[in-house]
Amino acid sequence: MRLQPQVAVEELFSGCLGYTTPCYLSEHQRACVTANLPTALQFEPEPQKVLVVLPTWVGDVVMATPFLASLHKRFSHADFTFVMYKHLQSVLAGSPWLGKVVTWPPKGKSPENKQAKAEFVQQLQQEHFDLAVLLPNSFSSAWLAFRCGAKRRVGFNRDGRGLLLTDRIKVPNKRPNKKDAPNPGPFEPMPLVEYYAVLAAALGCEPPGDQMQLITQQQDDLHIKMLLLDQGIDPDKPLVTLCPGANFGASKCWVPERFAQVADLLVKEFDATIAISPGPGEEPLARAIADAMQQPNLLLDKPCITLGELKSLIARSDLLLGNDTGPRHFARAFDIHRVTVFGPTEERWTDTSHGKETIVRVQVPCGPCHQKVCPLERQICMEDVTVQMVFAACQQELAAYKK
Repeated sequence: MRLQPQVAVEELFSGCLGYTTPCYLSEHQRACVTANLPTALQFEPEPQKVLVVLPTWVGDVVMATPFLASLHKRFSHADFTFVMYKHLQSVLAGSPWLGKVVTWPPKGKSPENKQAKAEFVQQLQQEHFDLAVLLPNSFSSAWLAFRCGAKRRVGFNRDGRGLLLTDRIKVPNKRPNKKDAPNPGPFEPMPLVEYYAVLAAALGCEPPGDQMQLITQQQDDLHIKMLLLDQGIDPDKPLVTLCPGANFGASKCWVPERFAQVADLLVKEFDATIAISPGPGEEPLARAIADAMQQPNLLLDKPCITLGELKSLIARSDLLLGNDTGPRHFARAFDIHRVTVFGPTEERWTDTSHGKETIVRVQVPCGPCHQKVCPLERQICMEDVTVQMVFAACQQELAAYKK
């Protein structure tokens, strides 16, 4: 649902990708995605050792889970190794398809970091992979697959990495002529779940769909349960989790004082419990919200809870209120109601068929710009989103709890 429509026409796209979802595909994209799905690659013999390089961002990893489940089913007899950043391990912990995990080494050019990078590559070389599947579009992911000696290296043919791939998959959302496009850029916005579904088709997987899959861990569930009990939180009252930050950049963050005003209204109208959960480095933003609130709140900043614990908190929540950031996709996976404030980013990249979400945004002539810091004197895409707009969205999502 949208309080501010962003396009004149929304069409339903369904069929070969395995689900039906509100979509914004151009005629060129439809031709690429429907009529020109890649022919499934042939593997003789079937790969026995598979390397999967995962995305960088939390939300992208969550949106990759339907693909990963389908990939595991396709190569069910293979041994899987997943390369990911260390902090992402708790996001995927408990997933039935999750195999061996190897984390990226630290960045930097110190002697210690250089040694760690060399050992990282050597460790992967010793596995003798039959197949490497690359979800990121980065050159570095292809270079890693090449360096570790994977026999087949499958990924989208972009970012100058084609020579490093044995199987180059055509990019489905590349604009034929970006100069003629209304929003200049080499790629048209395309839901990431559909983008991964094209890769799944190339690998001969079943259509993955768009149902994200996460599992909480018993120790995280217990920690959150005890934390709420210790704070005297009434389990019969609606629990609203507020995630006010965004690793992308400051431009994604709504005004703290307005978050506080909305939270106060939720306490007054719904007798809600407000849990404010920042990520590392977002503590000042969360404290600003807590300090500006007139009503009681639970500030989870000493210390910040882990991503695994955040999964458990969101799974227990009745509403997630926040910006366009990773925890939004946790709520999708756990079928939790959401109100998301969008500013400089394009919502079409993260579209799915999942309901229970109200997106609040205003239409501006300069967006979506995807700038991490707004270059203008006034960031109108966020500043013009009012308290009443966001509160009205929360009322819709919490209608069952209205006094």
